[in-house]
Amino acid sequence: MTDSPTVSASGTLALAHYLISRGLATQDQVDGILGICADELEDPDCRVAVSNHNKLWQEALLLTGDPALGLRLGEIVDPDRMGLMSHIVFNSDTIEHALAEYMRLHRLVNEAVHLYQSREGDRIRITWHVPDPMLYCVPDMDRTLCAAVTRARHFIHPRLGIEQLSLAHEDPGYRAHYERIFQCPVTFGAGETSLCFPARYLDSPLPHRNPYVHSALITHVNRLLHQLRPRKTVSERVRRIIQKHLPRTPDVDRVASAMHMSRQTLYRKLKKEEESFQNLAETVRRERALQYVAEGEYGLTEVAFLLGFSELSAFSRAFKRWTGESPGHYRARHREAQAPAPEPPPQ
Repeated sequence: MTDSPTVSASGTLALAHYLISRGLATQDQVDGILGICADELEDPDCRVAVSNHNKLWQEALLLTGDPALGLRLGEIVDPDRMGLMSHIVFNSDTIEHALAEYMRLHRLVNEAVHLYQSREGDRIRITWHVPDPMLYCVPDMDRTLCAAVTRARHFIHPRLGIEQLSLAHEDPGYRAHYERIFQCPVTFGAGETSLCFPARYLDSPLPHRNPYVHSALITHVNRLLHQLRPRKTVSERVRRIIQKHLPRTPDVDRVASAMHMSRQTLYRKLKKEEESFQNLAETVRRERALQYVAEGEYGLTEVAFLLGFSELSAFSRAFKRWTGESPGHYRARHREAQAPAPEPPPQ
């Protein structure tokens, strides 16, 4: 198996089918971009290199001339073209169970994207983290987020509410599409991509769940998970533990204990992955700081507390070290960028 991260063929197949069925590309053109025969995409076990998958997206934007193509495709709900993970998720018992399956199985969808879940008071935040910036693909992220919300509203409840959408990328020029679909405040250039929804949803049962379908698919999907190459799981586990403990950043001994290993073993494993505990802790706080400051929901003093700083001045110094500007200036700049363009004067 290739060392490069891969995606499930189901998402690639949907995009390829869209281009071919509309006469925008031939099957030979698609085959050349993906490096495999398009017919192979029909195999539910097929994997596609993320780099080739993203190339197809870039070609699709050129062929359609539609920068918002990812959102448009994400709005299409076609059960016949949904992957195995979607069928498992929407046949779970409750939203909490469905979310747990989504988090666990997302590696099958895209190995280049890592998911994190955190609770912030009375809401849940799901973060889509792409460690390699070269593999961050805006239209694919658009489709992923839109499909998750659109399908949840289709299969669970049509008025399922999203409280906040934050996007790592800058405004691509179609903000109105995001606002129409997600129906919540949208922040661009937030450092990380995430969405928040009310925690009260977690206990809600899924209305169309079928335990027999769930049971029939889970064994096969677990086998596919086992076949995927192992990734840098130690770094990811450390990140998750640090995020879970905010506003207090746990020391290395606590994290090592939570992972059932000694401090020395943890240091050794992180070094093997070309990482360090200090860098991971700093990265988690920096990413969360950029997100909180850009979103503007919390005052800066609250943000400092949520990230474990003893006072605002200490947070401000750290933020300036990370970004080169004060948190107040960073927030003001983002607010200015997010402000709608003024209406043109009447003719």
